[in-house]
Amino acid sequence: MLFLRWLCVMAVAFIAGKLIAKLKMPSILGWLITGMILGPHAAGLMPQQAMDSQWYKLIITWMQCAFGLMLGTELIWKKIKNYGKALIATTLAQSLGTFLFVSLVFGIVFYFTEVPVYLAFAFGGIALATAPAPALSIVQEFHTSGPVTDTLIPMAVLDDIVGIAVFFTVNSFIARHVSGGTVALYMIPVMIFLPVIIGAVVGFFAGKLLQGNLNKVGTMAVLLGGITLTSAIGLILNKTVFTNIALNYMLMGVAFSAVFSNMVTEDRLNELVKVFRPVLAVSLLAAIVDLGAPLDYHLILGAGLYTLIYIVSRIIGKYVGARTGAKLTKMPVTVQKYLGLTLLPHSGVSLVFTGIISTVLAASEPELAAVVTGTIAAAAVINEIIAVIAAKKGFELAGEMQQGV
Repeated sequence: MLFLRWLCVMAVAFIAGKLIAKLKMPSILGWLITGMILGPHAAGLMPQQAMDSQWYKLIITWMQCAFGLMLGTELIWKKIKNYGKALIATTLAQSLGTFLFVSLVFGIVFYFTEVPVYLAFAFGGIALATAPAPALSIVQEFHTSGPVTDTLIPMAVLDDIVGIAVFFTVNSFIARHVSGGTVALYMIPVMIFLPVIIGAVVGFFAGKLLQGNLNKVGTMAVLLGGITLTSAIGLILNKTVFTNIALNYMLMGVAFSAVFSNMVTEDRLNELVKVFRPVLAVSLLAAIVDLGAPLDYHLILGAGLYTLIYIVSRIIGKYVGARTGAKLTKMPVTVQKYLGLTLLPHSGVSLVFTGIISTVLAASEPELAAVVTGTIAAAAVINEIIAVIAAKKGFELAGEMQQGV
């Protein structure tokens, strides 16, 4: 019954996306709003019970891994080596710049409001992460093409890695400070490299098969089998060995597809992408609905000063950081001006990080846990709507939107 209700939500989201697209807005906005309206905090067609169920978690995990193919198939060494150091420098500038700026702003605010200043680093650690699904769904829908798109796709992967490293380092120090549970510092490299290793190993064997003369059915079987095997290995390790951390399944999918994408010819890769496109479309839809469902629209009415400060300081950090990094490394002018706008989506990652920080604080500082949870939850609702519109505008101003799509 719950599964059928989830399918109904997916169908409604698909229709809502088509309707909102007629208003020249990205379909993702319709998917996101549908998830929020039909999720547990509103109509409840998809209740919390469904989202907590094992079958739902397995489906979303698989689709996160599948969504990674959109990123991985673009990580062709011949393409990205042209940016090289510039891409890494710009990623670090916008990620670390956001972390430092948001931490500084909240450090000043907390100093004058008599809130422990160390909490400012929690907000900075949450703020630096970018949720790639919203901006990349716009890339998929409008077939964007150009320097901003070419920079955003590999940056989405690098940004995820930087976000994990910085956040869990901050989380560990805060946990030590409040004497709560924590992820050991030595586990941070594991969280980054283990998903990459899992995906890369499976991707290598898939690449060997995909180099052969397979028809469409055989190609799809290899891709679906590879994704299933990759996510299954991750799930098994997460439940038996690394029980105190959450592995990044999107990163597994990225590594899986990046390896085989560099093993096949360009024409063969184009065939693979074309064959997989329907699965990718469904995975994107499910991922965005899953982002929207936990968002409580009531929080918009209760958003306070901290929420406003968080949204504004994060936007400034992302935009100025991306622009500064791109300018210093002499990247194309459109990248300098508009890349920052495509990096604003945030909700999925922010809510995961918020849950982790809140768990650490809840044992000894429950009032601080409430400050973090309330601020970020409200910001997630407001920011995501702004971010989707801003991301589309960024591609539009950069001249990378395909006409007539």
